Amino acid sequence: MSSGLMKNICICGGGNLGTVIAGVAAARGYTVNLLTGHPERWSATVTVTDPEGKEFEGALNAVSSRAEDVIPGSEIVLVCLPATAMAEELRRIKPWLDEDACVGSVFCCTGFFVMALRELGLDAKLFGFQRPPFIARVNDYGKSGALLGYRKLMRVGFRGLDAEMSARLSATLADIHLTPVEALRNPLQATLTNSNPILHTTRLYDMFSHGAGVLPSIPRFYEDWTDSSSETLIAADGEFQVLLRELKLDDGDIPPLLEYYESHDAASLTRKIRSIDAFKGLLAPMKELPEGGFAPDMDSRYFTEDFTYGLLMIKMVAEIKGVATPAIDRILTWYQEAAGKRYLDGCRIADSADVRMTGALDREILQEMISTL
Repeated sequence: MSSGLMKNICICGGGNLGTVIAGVAAARGYTVNLLTGHPERWSATVTVTDPEGKEFEGALNAVSSRAEDVIPGSEIVLVCLPATAMAEELRRIKPWLDEDACVGSVFCCTGFFVMALRELGLDAKLFGFQRPPFIARVNDYGKSGALLGYRKLMRVGFRGLDAEMSARLSATLADIHLTPVEALRNPLQATLTNSNPILHTTRLYDMFSHGAGVLPSIPRFYEDWTDSSSETLIAADGEFQVLLRELKLDDGDIPPLLEYYESHDAASLTRKIRSIDAFKGLLAPMKELPEGGFAPDMDSRYFTEDFTYGLLMIKMVAEIKGVATPAIDRILTWYQEAAGKRYLDGCRIADSADVRMTGALDREILQEMISTL
């Protein structure tokens, strides 16, 4: 660890990314605290192995379920939790944050910046990754994890930091994750993405919206990808790209999915997605029924995050900017009917308890973020 970097870190959440980032950061000389609901299951050291067999072993400074034990003194607070737990965690840590603490999230397309501005205030010092910094997996909970893949570049959005602090935080994140950092122009470039919120939702819509309820076996999510799924994906991403142009964020940081997957039409996109090694073996989010067969698991994060937070966030920004989204509307309409929720009234965001409960769909904050472009 070089001098001048931020050295005190608190990781909130002990899942895949929390475990691996904590282990690597501690091994690289950072003082790492961990906020987790299961402190009794954690050992004093965490071991992480990367794809080349390199081993990182780091000692944790403190592990607790109480924010007051691990948040004070932390220069960086990195939240590694699902969207459904984000707002509550931000409320929990707020009283214990130091004035200059930088609060961030490993994945921002499910509304981190909106929830953080709402819970911590418009002057909060925030950062967030456009995509997770590592591909990670827990091996033995509280003890070890696997770093399955590094990124070539990490794109990070910042809010409320001056140039000096942004540069210092960027250098720290790059040092921890052994990967260069590129600063995004605006936090909306981390908030709006065509990865999971469009990739997952279009596939689920195509799989289950045409009467496919109970299945005899679980399909492979990517290896069984269809041209119909690709067509739905291309249509929804096309609307997303129109929105980026309207926001003047179409500068290459969020390329069209056809370009990202080096394809030119639905058939070539299907072949590409089916062939990606990192996607192989992943199954559709389904649960086994007592009477036999498998049905969609509506409690899976593929549903509870990617529709309710990710795709609905894109829809709200499109509505603010007056961008029509007929393909996205069809997907959301199917989902709300399947989930028994009310998110849309026709082609407009509903004024409903289901919308308000997310904590991420705050029109005023989104309008304020858009105004900074």
